[in-house]
Parts: sequence; structure tokens; C-alpha cells
Amino acid sequence: MRKQKGFSLIELLIVVAIILIIAAIAIPNLLRARMAANESAAASSVRTINTAEVSYITAYPQTGYAATIANLGGASPCTAAVATACLIDNNLATATAAPGKSGFLFAANANGAAAYEAAAWPVTLNSTGTKTFCSVEDAVIRVSPGTAADPGYAGCQALLGIAN
Repeated sequence: MRKQKGFSLIELLIVVAIILIIAAIAIPNLLRARMAANESAAASSVRTINTAEVSYITAYPQTGYAATIANLGGASPCTAAVATACLIDNNLATATAAPGKSGFLFAANANGAAAYEAAAWPVTLNSTGTKTFCSVEDAVIRVSPGTAADPGYAGCQALLGIAN
């Protein structure tokens, strides 16, 4: 009788089946964790935009709040001015079209000289995130679950805030 070297086909199939079962359990959890991380980063970015808007109106009181999110950023090397205040990272200031930053799109719009709205919404609902975040000049981060659009100033004011 010969001594067999290596693994049989059945042993290899069992190992592959075990790996597939483990992957089927782990991958959905990984995707949920990634969405949660994206949402956390989006809420943090909205908070950063809030801080930048306050800094902007302090630096340029004659202008009021920044008209767009692009006015808060600026390409490197950045020179502070009304159009490019250099208050936020340019990656955030330009995350207004797909694919966005961490799977989210961002906007900051002045609602007159005395008010603004900042928002973050997922590029692909239920894939990159499940919530839209927004804030107005009171700096309360508000959330709208199950939406993927900028709620606008009035829509943001109507939403409930999240715990800080």
C-alpha cells in the first residue's frame, strides 16, 4: 500500500466551506461597521463646518456667513480671503459631488447674512450611510434617518438634534 501525500478533495472542500461560512458571517458586520464609521465622520465634519462658519463670520463680519462650503476651504497653499478662507481642509470643501468624503456629500449654504445651513448626506443610501446630518447657526447636529438629500434650512430646523 502506498503512503498518500497531500490532502484529499473532500478535505479541501470542507476547508473551503468553513471559510465561506465565516465570510458570510463577517462581511455584513464589516459593512455595518464601515457605515457607522462613515456616519460618525460625517457628523464630525458637519461640526467642523459649524466651527468654520463661526470663524468665517468673525473674520469677515461685513460678508456674513460663507455663501458656499467652497468659501470655507482653499487649495494648498491657501491664502485667506473672502472666497477662500482656509478654515477647513480642501477635501471637505470640495466634497460636493460623488464620490464625496467617506461616502458622504457636503454642503454649507448661507441663508442670508445672519443664518446658514450645513449638511452631509450619503452618496449611496444604505451603502455608504443611512442618515443625513445637518446643522444651522445654533450648532446643534440634527439627523434625518433614511434620507440621502440636503434637507435645506427649514427642513434642518424641523429635525431633532442628536446627543453630543
